[in-house]
Amino acid sequence: MKKTFTTLLVLLALAATYLYQRAEFPAAPAAGPAGAAAATAQDAVEIPTAPARGPIVRHTGYTLAYDTAANCPQWVAWCLTADEAAGDAAQRTDDFRPDASLPPQYRVTADAYRRSGYDRGHLCPAADMKWSTEAMADCFYMSNICPQTPVLNQRWWEHVERACRRWAAREGEVYVCCGPIFRPGAAPRHIGGEPRVRVPDAFFKVVLSLAPGREKAIAFLYANDASRQPMEQVAATVDSVEALTGYDFFSTLDDALEARLESSANLRAWD
Repeated sequence: MKKTFTTLLVLLALAATYLYQRAEFPAAPAAGPAGAAAATAQDAVEIPTAPARGPIVRHTGYTLAYDTAANCPQWVAWCLTADEAAGDAAQRTDDFRPDASLPPQYRVTADAYRRSGYDRGHLCPAADMKWSTEAMADCFYMSNICPQTPVLNQRWWEHVERACRRWAAREGEVYVCCGPIFRPGAAPRHIGGEPRVRVPDAFFKVVLSLAPGREKAIAFLYANDASRQPMEQVAATVDSVEALTGYDFFSTLDDALEARLESSANLRAWD
């Protein structure tokens, strides 16, 4: 009887923990009509279906899911229009600061990166947010930042960011989602004190255009190191990133269209 009572207490504790986490960290809107009703049509396209590792946070210009185990974004998603890509209402602020939307124990400060050897790498880039002073300010929340090697952040990652703005101008708008990758079995690396930030092994970025008659999608996979990584070398299919991350991108599209777009990695179709 004592053993049965103890087991019951454990089960009740697990159930309470699960319900608490569901309340504190709601999942992203589900795909399909119910999800579309809970979010804007734009969000329904760009936000992936992914296992929740923390809270969903909406800021001006972008949405992120925060990984409370790694203390960095799990994914960041946004739609960039041609007008936004050409925006000049705001200048870069470099005002890196903790995200007050997160519980205090998960609020990373810029000091975590000091003397770490890693750059404070934006996932939603500042140059995409020049269309609004509020959007520019919001993209400097540390919840939008990951440790990136200087070579990756300042060169190769910046190349694909620039390409996305060029594509937005040409296509009318593009849907973008990116995030870190932590490889199974890899020894974890961390920077900072408390909360410690886990250093990603790699990064993904997926891009979608729904311009009528020229719909297309492409993905990129970057190692978080100092290697040479031109876009043509790291281009991949969205399907391959889904297999690597377990996320489902662009799931609100018609199934046949989604299958066709996500199986292509044709960089020439974009340029």
